[in-house]
Amino acid sequence: MAGKIKDIKLAPTGKLKIEWAEAHMPVMMALREKYSSSKPLKGMRISGCLHVTKETAVLIRTLVAAGAEVAWSGCNPLSTQDDVAAALYEEGIPIWAWHGLTTAEFYWCIEQTLLQKPNLTLDDGADLVFTIHNQHQELAAGILGGSEETTTGVHRLRAMADDGKLLYPMVAVNDAETKWDFDNVYGTGQSSIDGILRATSILYAGKTMVVAGYGHCGKGVAKRASGMGANVIVTEVKPTAALKAMLDGFRVMPMDQAAGLGDIFITATGMKDVIVSRHFEKMKDGAIVCNTGHYDCELNLKELSAMTTTKKEIRANCMQHKLKNGRSVFVLGEGRLVNLVAAEGHPSEVMDMSFANQFMAMVFLTQNGSKLEKKVYDISAEQDQEIARLKLKTMGVSIDTLTEVQIRYKTAYSEGT
Repeated sequence: MAGKIKDIKLAPTGKLKIEWAEAHMPVMMALREKYSSSKPLKGMRISGCLHVTKETAVLIRTLVAAGAEVAWSGCNPLSTQDDVAAALYEEGIPIWAWHGLTTAEFYWCIEQTLLQKPNLTLDDGADLVFTIHNQHQELAAGILGGSEETTTGVHRLRAMADDGKLLYPMVAVNDAETKWDFDNVYGTGQSSIDGILRATSILYAGKTMVVAGYGHCGKGVAKRASGMGANVIVTEVKPTAALKAMLDGFRVMPMDQAAGLGDIFITATGMKDVIVSRHFEKMKDGAIVCNTGHYDCELNLKELSAMTTTKKEIRANCMQHKLKNGRSVFVLGEGRLVNLVAAEGHPSEVMDMSFANQFMAMVFLTQNGSKLEKKVYDISAEQDQEIARLKLKTMGVSIDTLTEVQIRYKTAYSEGT
């Protein structure tokens, strides 16, 4: 059977994890029940490149139930949960993913998923899309469209579209309200704190935590850290984001100033070289540094290595760098997404909505992809609200609805004071 994983003996544990996720992803389960008979994805070959977690397994099972053929790889060398990958492989899913991939192995795995000649792609970070555009442009003509999960990927795809280089239409799942305002804020906030705790077992209360970036992800981290008693400093380059952080009660300053004050540093910017040698040089003895952005380039670990005299893994996912100045800096998860490397990623409940958007994007592209332009499309407002409504229903929550009079008033312009 096609695929490559770490160890098939891990499959029983992986199946139990997937069962747990299914019990906490009611929107996905409702979509599976709704579309398993009509099979709107029948005949679709989906190549996916997304973190192999228990929640992703629920998405994969739902795509298959709706009629799709899938081939899968992980979108980060260190984020694959090997037991989940084994469970999917045992179910007959062509999957190439294991924890601890080299860069060469990472791209080899992506290449294997393209052997099926997909007509849809599903991505997180756009590495799959870039591989097609850079190495396999001949496949693009047969692809109806693709979807992208994360902020960094969407930014790059929009830049490609603006330059006229995008070869097929993409749906920006990341930019859906039911993804961005929930997955990025609540999911990243909680899971990043979880990853740091698992790697260090530190006490947050009384610590100074420096959060680089106050977008949705950084905001979520800052609020969760503050809730656990940390004193939060935010660094930013965007004036409006910095102002929001200030009015939310956090100190705001440049990284050059924050570097000497922080006990814990976490980057959430999507930009390279956020923390570099001059910052490491200023850090306190014992400072903890990590990243929750998609790529590991936010921390310049090459510059840190040049400053390091000795290093050792002092705990799982916690590397001590002894610097030439005599101080120690602890780097978590090799500078990759700390919430997935050192923990299990976002909670199932919040991924329920994100992956509902991914699933519906695949259905939308199947039905409309041939008529779309080669640009990046947003999730429709109607889909966003329907997913939120369904999520509320599964939580036992009902809300008000506008009356006919209110609906008319909403668009009226003749009534004044």
